[in-house]
Amino acid sequence: MEEIDVQQLGENIVRILKTIYDPEIPVDIYELGLIYDVFVNETQDVKILMTLTSPNCPVAETLPMEVEEKVKSIDNVNNVEIELTFDPPWSKDLMSEEAQLELGLL
Repeated sequence: MEEIDVQQLGENIVRILKTIYDPEIPVDIYELGLIYDVFVNETQDVKILMTLTSPNCPVAETLPMEVEEKVKSIDNVNNVEIELTFDPPWSKDLMSEEAQLELGLL
C-alpha cells in the first residue's frame, strides 16, 4: 500500500475547508475560526471538530454535511467524521487576522 503523507492530506483538507463559506459572513469557515481541529490518522480517516457561529445558526443542519461531503471528495480520504461542539463557543476572537480585516474588525 502506498504511503500517504498525513501532513499533505491535512493541507489538502484545509484547502477544501477554505472553499466553504458561512452564508451570513463573506469569509470561509476556516478563516472564521469555525474549524477547531482536523485529525488525520494513518488509515486516512478524518475527524473534524468544528463549531457554528451560534447554536441557532440557520445552516446548523447543512454546513456540517457540506464539510463532510467536500472532505470525502478528496483523494485518499477514507472516512470523515464531523463533530460539532459549542465548547468553547465561537467568538470573533477565533477569526484569523485576515478574516477580521476583511470584515473591518481590525
